[in-house]
Amino acid sequence: MTEAARGTAGGTARGSGAGTRSRGGGNLGVLALAAAAYSLAQTAVVPGLGELSGALHTSTQNVSWVFSAYLVAAALLTPVIGRLGDMVGKRRMLIVSLVGFGAGSVLAALSPNIWVLVVARVIQGVGGGIFPLCFGLIHDTFPAERRPGALGVISAIAGIGAGAGLLMGGLLLDHASWQWIFWAGAIMAGAATIGALRLPDTGVRTPGRIDLVGVVLLAVGLTAPLIALTETSSWGWGALRTIGLLVLGAVVLVVFGFYERRVDEPLVDMRVLGRLPVLTTNLATLMIGFGTFGAFVIVPQMAQTATSSGYGFGLGATEAGLLLLPGCVAMLVTATFAGRLSLWLGSRALLLIGMAVSAVGLGVLGAEHGSEGSVIALTIVLFGGIGLAMAAVPNIIVTSVPAEMTGQATGVNTVVRSVGSALGSQVVATLLASSVPAGRTLPTNSAFTDAYLLGGAGLLCGALAAVFIPRRGRAEPAAAIPVVGAPDSAAELLVNPEVIPAPTVVTPVSDLDPA
Repeated sequence: MTEAARGTAGGTARGSGAGTRSRGGGNLGVLALAAAAYSLAQTAVVPGLGELSGALHTSTQNVSWVFSAYLVAAALLTPVIGRLGDMVGKRRMLIVSLVGFGAGSVLAALSPNIWVLVVARVIQGVGGGIFPLCFGLIHDTFPAERRPGALGVISAIAGIGAGAGLLMGGLLLDHASWQWIFWAGAIMAGAATIGALRLPDTGVRTPGRIDLVGVVLLAVGLTAPLIALTETSSWGWGALRTIGLLVLGAVVLVVFGFYERRVDEPLVDMRVLGRLPVLTTNLATLMIGFGTFGAFVIVPQMAQTATSSGYGFGLGATEAGLLLLPGCVAMLVTATFAGRLSLWLGSRALLLIGMAVSAVGLGVLGAEHGSEGSVIALTIVLFGGIGLAMAAVPNIIVTSVPAEMTGQATGVNTVVRSVGSALGSQVVATLLASSVPAGRTLPTNSAFTDAYLLGGAGLLCGALAAVFIPRRGRAEPAAAIPVVGAPDSAAELLVNPEVIPAPTVVTPVSDLDPA
């Protein structure tokens, strides 16, 4: 499909979807529940990995695949489901994703051995499409004045879920059993599915086919490095297989990029994703994942270290998770209000401010982590900034691509955040493990300081990437997208400038997307 044809399809899609737009009502609650079900499942199993080894009579190495299989499956399926959502309907694919995730959760809870559990986690990975589908549904059906805030809430749940999942997993292990980690996911997915049946159908469709060659290339390109990242704690960063998988993934992803630029109906349209607003926002998102997950590894591990170490708090798993709770609440609060702020400041400025604030919070933690009070206060700063940044990201993405591409564009952004999360957690784990002196079992305090500072540096790099996001992005040249009707409100012109009818658009040369 040519670029012009895609633009025409986008105009038709916009017109067909306009009539389905509503005030949102309880729809945000349904989407938030769907997002929370998937997000919590990412880390809820982590506290139970040790218990699974004994309960299922297997090795620690085999149990690690319970986490790795989910990560790899979600990374592969997320852009595929996002693309299918653009093709056959986002509401329909959201229901499919929730049913698949729920079925995987039930199978996981009933697993008689480790390999059935691993297969169940692969099936759960279909839930990776929930986030891009939620973003697309909000963009297509919510009024402009509610759209930034709604996108911010769903984005915040992505970050909150990781920390809340650790807390939920600890609580369920302490007071129930490991099976309830998966039963909880199944119950949430079932409730969200019932709600999703009542969501409005956007009417936005992009006829096409799935690029099977692209799927295979993407599968290899993502799976190889993600396996390497999740196994570095046992293989080591310098191991031949670690380096080999990282190199293989990089080479295949380069080939994937060249191939996608030449195929008529690509799985991922590299021309659009290569535009400066999208590219730089994805780079910032990589660093958000790096810094956020790094903190989720550092804080609980330090808090659970014995006080005899001179720096640990000697807390249990649940108590350590509670240290992160105020920060998670701050993330939700800032993300909720970020929608209004973006109308005044713009999403680019919001992303820059959020990443700078979070970098300061994590950096100061490197020097001041000697008490529970200081950790709580500084994680509030850290995650408050992350909330602003994560709320800005989908707003930038969905206003920088055509409406018929929101599924695949936000799907790729979700994958990028997952890769950053895997990278951050493994780099931090390796840094702490390498600091353990001979004959000792605990990392040094200086290693925790270095880990905090490294995460802060990553977030600062994300802030620098945000500087290069153009002040205004365009989804398509206006003449290529015939738009039916006028904008809903003045706010929509700020959030979604491509709704302005073509004859009225005047775009200064300085504002054009250089890509």
